[in-house]
Amino acid sequence: MSFGPNSGDLYRRAASYVDKILKGAKPADLPVQQPTRFELVINLKTARALGLEVPPTLLVRADEVIE
Repeated sequence: MSFGPNSGDLYRRAASYVDKILKGAKPADLPVQQPTRFELVINLKTARALGLEVPPTLLVRADEVIE
């Protein structure tokens, strides 16, 4: 199971930073941004191998379930 920032969202934010820098902004003047989108990924194959049972309510809330 993994809960963390959405990678695609982080890449889009990085691209906006690069754009601002290429347009002349100083990197030190750019604000630090926290991730805003997070995703929950559950690997059922590994859970079964470890003998763990994942509650159905958690599976429903997951953004991605790896079988």
